[in-house]
Amino acid sequence: MKETGRFIDIGFGNLVASGRILCVAGADSSPIRRMVQEARDRSMLIDGCAGKKCRSVIITDSDHVILSSIDTAVLKELLEGDGK
Repeated sequence: MKETGRFIDIGFGNLVASGRILCVAGADSSPIRRMVQEARDRSMLIDGCAGKKCRSVIITDSDHVILSSIDTAVLKELLEGDGK
């Protein structure tokens, strides 16, 4: 999935390079919540939720953790499809 030049919309006009995404996970499990808190402590957290409920967490190859209010199933479809 190391495509270049392709971005997916993670909500509220925020885009992420699809080739940099390693993992998309649901935000409701305890290990993911710990990972989000650790990323926040390291200043590696990007909050793309715009104040809405966080539904998915995106992990990138640069060790950034990105929060999105879009469900993981929708992000999966965007990554597998054409991103539109």
